[in-house]
Parts: sequence; structure tokens; C-alpha cells
Amino acid sequence: MKNIIIILFLLVAVGAGAQDKTEINNFLDTWHQAAAVANAEIFFGSIAGDGIYIGTDATERWDKESFWEFSKPYFDRGKAWDFKPYDRQVFTSEDGTIAWFSELLETWMGVCRGSGILLKDRSGWKIKQYHLSVTVPNDAIQEFIKLVEGYESEK
Repeated sequence: MKNIIIILFLLVAVGAGAQDKTEINNFLDTWHQAAAVANAEIFFGSIAGDGIYIGTDATERWDKESFWEFSKPYFDRGKAWDFKPYDRQVFTSEDGTIAWFSELLETWMGVCRGSGILLKDRSGWKIKQYHLSVTVPNDAIQEFIKLVEGYESEK
């Protein structure tokens, strides 16, 4: 009997973790889609009040309000950006209230990587931090460094 209880407990715990990951994947997919269709209410409603968005430029570290100010013109024109996620990895804390993830994205910039931290509160998951980075193939890094150095020297 004791073994049956332990097995049932483990099955419930594993099932809850899988359910959380499905919920998180749906949440993130909806967030990306909200940008593609310029739904600012869903997009910015998914970011925690004290959430941070880190963009591809070294100067792009925005709190929620400053990210809204930057993004508003894109949302006002009816389409912000259209990032298509794939190869997402999601992990959750033991208590199921914190999640972290990484994902690859098809974007107008080529393949990018997004990573972030989510917090689950009474209303559901919220983005505490999202970090977008451009990927550079290892074999192209020297050319990339020269490109950036050339750009920086012209400033």
C-alpha cells in the first residue's frame, strides 16, 4: 500500500510538471503572437509590473514602461515584430512558481535566441525578464567583431 501511494504521488507530480510546461509554452506562444498582431494589451499584460526586457543593442535594457514607450509606434502601426519560436527548453522550480526558458526564434534579423524568467502569481504567468540576442555562427565571429568595431569607431 505504501508503494502504491508513493507511485501515485510521483505520477501526480510528473503530470503537474508537464501541465506547467504546456501552460508556459502556450503563454509564450500567445505573447509572441500578440506582438505579431500588435495586441499591446496581451503583450504588455504578460510582462510583470517590474519586468525587464533586454534587447539586442547594448543600450536596450528596459523596464516595462520604457519598453512600452519604445514599442508604442510599432504597435500603433498594427504590427510590431513577428518572431517564430522553436526549440524551446522550459524548466520550473520545485514549487511551480518560477520558470526559466530559452528558445530560438526565426526573425527578420535571422536566428535569434530568447531567454527569460517567469513568475506565476494568482493571475497566472508573468514575464520577469526577457533577453533577446542575435546569434552569430562561430565561424563568422571574427567578421562580426570587425563589423562591430568599425561601427563603434564611426560613432
